[in-house]
Amino acid sequence: MSEELRSLLWTGSSLRVLDQLRLPFETEWIECTSYRDVYLVIKNMNTRGAPAIGVAAAYGMALAAREARTTPQPAQFVLDAGAYLKSARPTAVNLAWAVDRSLADGAPSLGKNPQAAADELAAFADRLAQDDEDRNLALSKYGAELFQDGDTVMTICNTGALATYRYGTAFGSINEAFKQGRKIQVIALETRPYLQGARLTALELVTAGIPFHLITDGMAGFMMSHGMVTKVIVGADRIASNGDFANKIGTYQLAVLAKYHGLPFYTAAPLSSFDFSIASGAEIPIEQRDENEVLSFAGQRVAAEGAHAFNPSFDVTPNELLSGIVTERGVFRHPFGNWERP
Repeated sequence: MSEELRSLLWTGSSLRVLDQLRLPFETEWIECTSYRDVYLVIKNMNTRGAPAIGVAAAYGMALAAREARTTPQPAQFVLDAGAYLKSARPTAVNLAWAVDRSLADGAPSLGKNPQAAADELAAFADRLAQDDEDRNLALSKYGAELFQDGDTVMTICNTGALATYRYGTAFGSINEAFKQGRKIQVIALETRPYLQGARLTALELVTAGIPFHLITDGMAGFMMSHGMVTKVIVGADRIASNGDFANKIGTYQLAVLAKYHGLPFYTAAPLSSFDFSIASGAEIPIEQRDENEVLSFAGQRVAAEGAHAFNPSFDVTPNELLSGIVTERGVFRHPFGNWERP
């Protein structure tokens, strides 16, 4: 995996999605030729990461608009496709944000000129992809300023190029600091139950040449208590107006541990991951996934027959545990609420 190997590739007539469930040992692409295909790769986590699924959804809307050209009610067809795409994963706000913006951009032509609408939605998806790339590059440069020589940075899940259209968020900040010459190292949590840390972040760290160690999720407190961590940075799938945020399950406990041990704790996300329609994290919907993701591994059951599991995919971290929020506009710090400038 390299920075230049994208999670998504638009061919002009289809969306090619890197199958992240097969990484790090196989590199395979899934060809999406309809919005239903895009729904499945998002729902089944072949692609993931809030910014990446937002871009994927925008291209899904472009595919829906092309299919709508041959339907009796093209406008309603595309509206229904958008609702379907938004239902794939409820927590990451970029998904609904991208669909709604696509509709606002292409909707005026849907009932009058379906071909024009299809062209407009494809062009909008291209702009959204470039926008995500630009946001993440700017964000990474601001985030890099948080790290100094000698830092050991802890992170969870995957927030690199695989989770975005390019560059990454929390990992992008780490990688940018390393490229600027900072002597840093990383502790990456494996991230159960999908092991995004072990399979994806470890792969990106190896490729970037950044020194790191991989640990199980339950080892984080041990590492902090022994002085083996200096900072923590994570991603975010949705940030509320007050700075509360949802991220991969296990993030909240890292924030509590960091607070107890006096360690700076940051989240990094573009402003497209903010949901200004909600006041706090209490309003963020938490995706509940199939229990078999916990009961099994790589298709093989590992729990005793008859066992049941609880499988929330995200948790919410309250803003008072945050040292700052890294965005493309800079690093916001307490008191959160004025999002125009840090």
